[in-house]
This record gives sequence, structure tokens and C-alpha cells, in this order.
Amino acid sequence: MGDVGRVPVGIIGASGYGGVQLVRLLIDHPGVELVYLGGESSAGKAFGELYPHLNHRVDLIIEPIDLDQIAARCQVVFLSLPNGLACQMAPALLEKGCKVLDLSADYRFSNLETYENWYGKTRSDQAIAETAVYGLPELYRDRIAEAQLVGCPGCYPTASLLALSPLLKQGLIVPETAVIDAKSGTSGGGRQAKTNLLLAEADNSFAAYGVARHRHTPEIEQVCSDLAGHEVLVQFTPHLIPMVRGILSTVYATLRDPGLVREDLLTIYMAFYRSSPWVKILPSGVYPQTKWATGTNLCYIGVEVDPRTDRIIVMSAIDNLMKGQAGQAIQCLNLMMGWNETLGLPQLSFYP
Repeated sequence: MGDVGRVPVGIIGASGYGGVQLVRLLIDHPGVELVYLGGESSAGKAFGELYPHLNHRVDLIIEPIDLDQIAARCQVVFLSLPNGLACQMAPALLEKGCKVLDLSADYRFSNLETYENWYGKTRSDQAIAETAVYGLPELYRDRIAEAQLVGCPGCYPTASLLALSPLLKQGLIVPETAVIDAKSGTSGGGRQAKTNLLLAEADNSFAAYGVARHRHTPEIEQVCSDLAGHEVLVQFTPHLIPMVRGILSTVYATLRDPGLVREDLLTIYMAFYRSSPWVKILPSGVYPQTKWATGTNLCYIGVEVDPRTDRIIVMSAIDNLMKGQAGQAIQCLNLMMGWNETLGLPQLSFYP
């Protein structure tokens, strides 16, 4: 099955932005061999025809989706598909012994009713969904290591939850006061042609969307509630920024102890993430920029306290296609295979 000792992996849905990031990372990953790329719309085409800049390294053809054949050839399968498709494929792959990492929303929710309400699809795979682990390694590292099925988080929830988690876990804020103001580059919208993502529409413009009803809201709330130990609702507003990659999430919340100063909070954050190689807490007075994280699996976090309002302000920057999608999925794969979670993932951005 190819290179001795290398784990054979496949990607279903390899033609989108998430898929091409996975391909780039897996081709260079020392622990795996990429043996299968699947997709219906591009079946029969060489991957290098879709992405000519990878032609010199990737000689795979995009194949039709045949779950029996995929399971026979792959030990691990990444599902990089639109919402509502992974849940039709994951059960069969798991039954045949594959480890499955889903990059869509299908396996992010412990309560399928929440998924059905926000995503409008009826599900019948409750038993399988209950075995899924939420793929945010900084919070659920031990569970991911034991998992067969991982529901990889959305890009906004990743940036927002990494900013919020220490505060909720330690009970440092009044949870109901949390407000998340987040911005994303246009690649977060995928590769399909959409009017609002045209250069003429998006460039030199800046706007909120999905206000009070974005689908990532319940995902953020689920983890916040888990950390706080009771149901938590948050205010989340996403915005589209005219750049290709990156998310900046700025979180505001009221401190329970107004006596806490910035240095106290920085100490708490550094302790919370001391075993998390991909989270970098910035020094006092330094705030993250999306460009620093571009092309890496890093999350940069800056912390500020406003003594006038007794609020903490936490800023979190990631690359939405890396730590927000493909990079994080591979971080989870590393944990599932018992490898170092930094294996095969870039730690340095191209700058400027």
C-alpha cells in the first residue's frame, strides 16, 4: 500500500479550498501517503488540471465516490464537503474501520436537534453522531486521541473559542456578557462563484452578514456551555473583509473581578495554553494581525483589560483555511495517530 509505514489517506471533496489545503499539507506530511482524491463534479480530471500549480507534485486523478473502494484503500478519510453530505458517508466508512475527519458541520453537534434547527436537514445517524468528538485539540486533546470520528470546528468558532475558553473555564467573566465581533477573508466563502464575493462587490467594502443568525453561533454556544457548566448564549457577528485569508475575532466580556489587570490575564492565558504548541499568547500591549498567521496553523492571541468598563478584550487571529480548517484537521489526525500534534504543519508565515 505505497510507502512502508506511511498511513494511506484519502480526501472526499478535494476540489474546494479546504481540499486543496489538505492536499498541500498531506503531500508534505512525513506520516501519511495520499492515495485517493474523490469528488463527483470533477471526477475523471487530474488534480493538476484543477490546480496547475500543484501539478509537479500531485499526479492523482479525482475519482468517483465509491465508499467500498475508498475504505479498502484508505486508513483515514477526510470529508471536505458541503454541509449535509458527510453524514451520508461517514457511517459506512466507520463501519469498514476507517478513521474519519469531517470538515463540515455534520458532526460538530452533540445534540442533532440543534443541527437540524440551524442547518435544516433531518438526520437519522444519532448513534454515530454521539461518538463524534469536537476537533478543537486545545480543549479536547485526550478525547480526539481516542476518537474514530472527529467533527472539525468551523473557522469562526476556532478563533472565538480559543479567545474565550480560559475565561469560561476559570469562571473569570459573566458568560452572558460575551460579545464576539469577528472578521473573515473571502476564502471562507468557498470556491463557488458568488456575487457578494466578486472583486467588484467585495473590494473596498466592509460589511456584517448573518447578524444574530449565523450558523456558527450554536457551535460556539455548545462549547461555551460545556466550559461554563451551564447553558450560555453569546452574541456573535461575522463580517466580510476584502482580503483572501485570515480571521480576526475580537471578544468583549465583563470581568467578575474588576481588580484583575492585563498582566494577571496574560499569566492565566499562558498557563491555560502551556501545552498547546499552536497557540501563541502575545506580550503585553501587542495585538495580533492576521498576516502573522497566514499559511500556518498558529493562533495568535492578544489580551487587554479596560479598567473604565471592567471588560476584558481578547483578540485572536488565525488563517481560516489552516487553523480554521485543513491545518486543524491534520492537527487532529496527528493526535488520533499518536503523533506529535505539530507534525507536518507549517509554523512560519510568509511575511510581509
